[in-house]
Amino acid sequence: MRVKRRPELPVFSEPGVCDAHVHVVGPAERFPLVEGASGHFPKEALTEMYQRLGIDRSVLVQSARHGTDNAAIEDAIRTSGGRFLGVAVVDVGVADGELARLAAAGIRGVRFNFMRHVHSAARIEDVIALTPRLARFGLHLQVHFESHLVHTLGPHLQRAEVPVVIDHMGRVDASLGAAHEDFAALVRLLGDERFRVKVSGIDRIDRQPPYAAGVALARQLVSSFPSRCFWGTDWPHLNHHHAPDDAALAELTSAIASDPEHHHQLLVSNPASFYRFEPLTPSRGNP
Repeated sequence: MRVKRRPELPVFSEPGVCDAHVHVVGPAERFPLVEGASGHFPKEALTEMYQRLGIDRSVLVQSARHGTDNAAIEDAIRTSGGRFLGVAVVDVGVADGELARLAAAGIRGVRFNFMRHVHSAARIEDVIALTPRLARFGLHLQVHFESHLVHTLGPHLQRAEVPVVIDHMGRVDASLGAAHEDFAALVRLLGDERFRVKVSGIDRIDRQPPYAAGVALARQLVSSFPSRCFWGTDWPHLNHHHAPDDAALAELTSAIASDPEHHHQLLVSNPASFYRFEPLTPSRGNP
């Protein structure tokens, strides 16, 4: 498989394509960052990228650089004309009133990190105990974890009372192949229909462009679970030393989902139904 050095733009022509995993950061003067954090990746830069690629919808995932202050993604959602929705970061002791407010603001789920670089203080038992309250407000649970943790977190996640979305293909090491125990455990989890997976971060599980090993795993997930996969660029590739070309990542979707129906599900119908996007207006255009 080969990826063009300069993909033809826009990559997508079908209306309703959704990038289901991105972050916005800043501007810091409006949306303060946590101590020691930096970065300036505002909604305007995201919109410009979407205009180039032909992406209509987006799921904004709260960045750890803003902590539990979700104001930056709430602002982007509010001004998007219904084309952006979000996943917030909250404390496990969050009040019901705050969950209700977030849901009304276009938040569709909450995310918990179990990655060393994020230093999450949340216990998985407390996260699962939160899920009955998430259910009251139509919120799902999104989790980001190091690949080896799938074995210990998985049994807990199976007790969640809401759908569970797994980030970045479980952060498996693509070079180890589909037979590795971490990927096999991920596939077993996805046998439970409450689970979804994002075939995003392909450049994080495979550091060798054009990401042939990562594409092979993503293709297997999409082929096995076509109605429960989402795709995302992971823009702006935070904590990444060699940010990939987003247009090249977009082009890879044709290899990940070569069947036209699976491609439509991955990019359009799966995110539209799961995140409950409103119908697109007749005149296509990005916010």
